[in-house]
Amino acid sequence: MQAVSAGVTDRLEHLRRVLADHDYHYYVLDAPLVSDAEYDQLMRELIDLEALHPELVTPESPTQRVGGAPLPGFDTVRHSVPMRSLGNAFEPDDVHAFDKRVADTLLDAGLLKPGQQVDYAVELKFDGLAVSLRYEYGVLVQAATRGDGQTGEDITANMRTLRSVPLALRPGAPDLLEVRGEVLMHRADFERLNHAQAKRGDKQFVNPRNAAAGSLRQLDPRITATRPLRFFAYGWGLVQGAKGGAAAAQTDLFDPSPDLLSLPCDTHAAMLNWLQSLGLPVDPRHDIVQGGNGLLAYYNRMALERPGLPFDIDGVVYKVNALAAQSVLGYVARAPRFAVAHKFPAQEVTTRLVGIDVQVGRTGAITPVARLEPVFVGGVTVTNATLHNEDEIRRKDLRIGDRVIVRRAGDVIPEVVGPVPEVRPDDALPFIMPAACPVCGSAIERPEDEAIARCTGGLFCAAQRKQSITHAVGRKALDIDGLGEKLVEQLVDSGRVKSLADLFTLTRYELALYDRMGEKSAGNLVAALDKARSPSLGRLIFALGIRHVGETTARDIARHFGSIDAIMQAGPDDLLKVPDVGPVVAGSVQRFFAEPHNREVVQALGRAGVVAKPEEAASGALPLAGKTLVLTGTLPAWTRDEATRYVLEAGGKVSGSVSRKTAYLVAGDEAGSKLAKARELGVPVIDEQGLRELLGR
Repeated sequence: MQAVSAGVTDRLEHLRRVLADHDYHYYVLDAPLVSDAEYDQLMRELIDLEALHPELVTPESPTQRVGGAPLPGFDTVRHSVPMRSLGNAFEPDDVHAFDKRVADTLLDAGLLKPGQQVDYAVELKFDGLAVSLRYEYGVLVQAATRGDGQTGEDITANMRTLRSVPLALRPGAPDLLEVRGEVLMHRADFERLNHAQAKRGDKQFVNPRNAAAGSLRQLDPRITATRPLRFFAYGWGLVQGAKGGAAAAQTDLFDPSPDLLSLPCDTHAAMLNWLQSLGLPVDPRHDIVQGGNGLLAYYNRMALERPGLPFDIDGVVYKVNALAAQSVLGYVARAPRFAVAHKFPAQEVTTRLVGIDVQVGRTGAITPVARLEPVFVGGVTVTNATLHNEDEIRRKDLRIGDRVIVRRAGDVIPEVVGPVPEVRPDDALPFIMPAACPVCGSAIERPEDEAIARCTGGLFCAAQRKQSITHAVGRKALDIDGLGEKLVEQLVDSGRVKSLADLFTLTRYELALYDRMGEKSAGNLVAALDKARSPSLGRLIFALGIRHVGETTARDIARHFGSIDAIMQAGPDDLLKVPDVGPVVAGSVQRFFAEPHNREVVQALGRAGVVAKPEEAASGALPLAGKTLVLTGTLPAWTRDEATRYVLEAGGKVSGSVSRKTAYLVAGDEAGSKLAKARELGVPVIDEQGLRELLGR
């Protein structure tokens, strides 16, 4: 191998250093030093030199951003420090309540003096994709999506293609640094990308956020390299070996953790400046304000600036500035108590209400649905929206043909706010609830004192049949894996399945004839059906879809009676002896089994080999026996269904509302009114970890 001259080595190092410095000035300081043409000329020289001397190419060289071969799939990454989400504030009262909670806690901890206002670091809430970057000894070694907060996808190869992400940090980097931030796309870049997609005949993206997420999750990093993605840092995870650890305040109630003492700064705003000094882009619009009024002033200022920003935001974020104070405030479930996201109001547009259809639910509930002229709002094209019920239509005075206001409440759910009466056409028509079900032709009736009209066809109605079967095979009920909604539709539409019992007569050979079903899938489904022939009695009762009978009530009824035959023979008085079963539930169960076709379904299940196992009786040996819990918010690791199942298995009950009889409220992320009610009543509040301790898991 020919020896490389010192001049070549020096030139390579110089070019890499100069290009990295230009990237820093362009993306971090927003003050480019050279034109794009001059930058490209330097990059071209570096590429040519490295092509002549490939043995001198380093992973952190700017030329290594172009992306390698396509990935077979994304590996998973376990975050060293969880990527937590934020609670939301929507109204000024929410912000003042947040400020009061923070101030009261810090006052008690001795970190705030009476009458003193809290210092907050305030910043934009980007509408992009949250990611974590891991640097070891200043070099980027891993990047991951947020995922569920605990585990994300490894997107290292794709993140390396972003010029705004330094492959190597500037001097002063710690031994290990996890950077948290957002990947997004400028609106102008988004328009150019969509124009190019259209010219090639490729699918266009709906909005910049979807374009950023789709670009970042490409299995081929070379595609990501062509997309105009940008990155902003706004936080950190694990930090080790930082120089010049901060001095943290200490009180009788607070002993600073080693993690806090190892940070180079003692405030959030100073940490952002430190990240920027290492070469990481930080949005310059972050600020420091005092108290609730300062928070709202920043919110109003950013709301005015929002239309002129080059990228989309959906709110602002407030964080207590002092890191010692953050540590005292701590976390609840997945959300910090020291921070909150203040969301902007839902976006509103107007369009025409071209019609109102009705949909039939599993229990026969008739739901009016607005059919709208397509309109783009909040980043998506909306063509329909639920109108809830007949009374809601009357209350809003909606008429077919009206010009209506459409809003994406919380930037998520399409909602028809109301009409624009000033431009109501003369031929606008009031909505009239149809007299017959659009699916089966059975009469539609509205029970007295109820807001919901219902189809009276029961399982005779194909719509109810499909949704009843879909409910019955779900995870909370019979838990039949591989039997999704599409296949249920095919089975019902073909006439092969007319009731739940018919599922258990299906053979592998006939299943294989249906769309998207091969021999292997058919065999797996038959095996799943065989496994489901021995459900617990509570699961079977829940699977039948009896109105007003939820998972907990089904288990209570099963424990009380012990067999399906006993339940079918029970009268209202017998049912009222079941704990927590009142007249409404008792009447619903009695009426269900009084219907001959429902009794026939149960008998047909028995003939098909479905035999329910007795429900385990609640006893003092079960850790939650006799206790009622309420779940609210999002838990960090368990889904709501999983947590409910574990509580039930432990002998407890899960209620939808808080009362003085509630033993515990399990509060997750974005807990709302139930949390306030529990505190008002003095009900103990625990998080997922507390629930795990109660369950012994």
